[in-house]
Amino acid sequence: MREFGYERAFDVSGAVALLGSDPEARFLGGGTNLVDLMKAGVERPALLVDVRDLPLGGVEFTDGGGLRFGATVTNSDLAAHPEVRRRCPALAQSLLAGASGQLRNMATVGGNLLQRTRCGYFTDINKPCNKRSPGSGCPAVEGEHHNHAILGASAHCIATHPSDMAVALAAFDAVISYETADGPGELPISEFYPPVGDTPHIETALPPGALITAVTLPPSPVTAHSRYRKVRERASYAFAIGSIAAALDVRDGVVREVRLALGAVASRPWRARTAERVLIGGPASAEAFAAAADAELAAAEPLAENGYKVTLMRNLVVAVLTELTEEGSR
Repeated sequence: MREFGYERAFDVSGAVALLGSDPEARFLGGGTNLVDLMKAGVERPALLVDVRDLPLGGVEFTDGGGLRFGATVTNSDLAAHPEVRRRCPALAQSLLAGASGQLRNMATVGGNLLQRTRCGYFTDINKPCNKRSPGSGCPAVEGEHHNHAILGASAHCIATHPSDMAVALAAFDAVISYETADGPGELPISEFYPPVGDTPHIETALPPGALITAVTLPPSPVTAHSRYRKVRERASYAFAIGSIAAALDVRDGVVREVRLALGAVASRPWRARTAERVLIGGPASAEAFAAAADAELAAAEPLAENGYKVTLMRNLVVAVLTELTEEGSR
């Protein structure tokens, strides 16, 4: 591991200034991803700016019934918050599905959003990887890719985004607030993660030197009737091979509102807007859910070892929407 400096920030402007003072500096939250990557030699910051003492640890309500939570709120605290569990159970479930209890106690909202892929080629500095070293190639295309992307990938990168929380936030139109030396800004999560294209090393649309300060969930009654489901290769403490965040409002057997986002299928959380459009105004039936999933997955481009994800995600969409429909009718 490269030797590095360490500074602790106590206010947002001071944190941004510290990061701006060194082009090789990085913000440090819980460190559950960054420190691992430093040990592997993937990340080599010259300075760590510890932001855990910043006054960004609150959870509050916005006008109309939305939620706003600070970037230093831990995953455990956010998942356990009674209003998060009541107003958006899928968000709480997504957090509880991620990692172990010890890691959730350390991991923060801001750091969760900035997780980097767990692709084995990315984390092995002896292998080429366009995300880690632009222009070096993507050996996963011809190599080990059973847990890689089936949607929105490119010849330059087929890695998937690892966050569970971000899938729920994508389904419910979260807005990420940040601070830079030039002042505050906001990004809807639909713009926060850019398409992979030919620049897989550009993982977010944050301006240089930006510090995430908060996440806002706009008010939406449908989020109270939501669910997150994660499929993994072992029962606990594993990254998803497929996941879904869903919310559903059915009246008189007709879908009035639906939100769908898929995880572990693309380089970013995948908002299933095609499936949503197919479902709105139609019957809430297993056949309709399957047709909507097929419409969304028609764009899938699986490789030799990850074609199973198409069937997996179809089944997840049908199962979770069916469960939400049955619960709503009780």
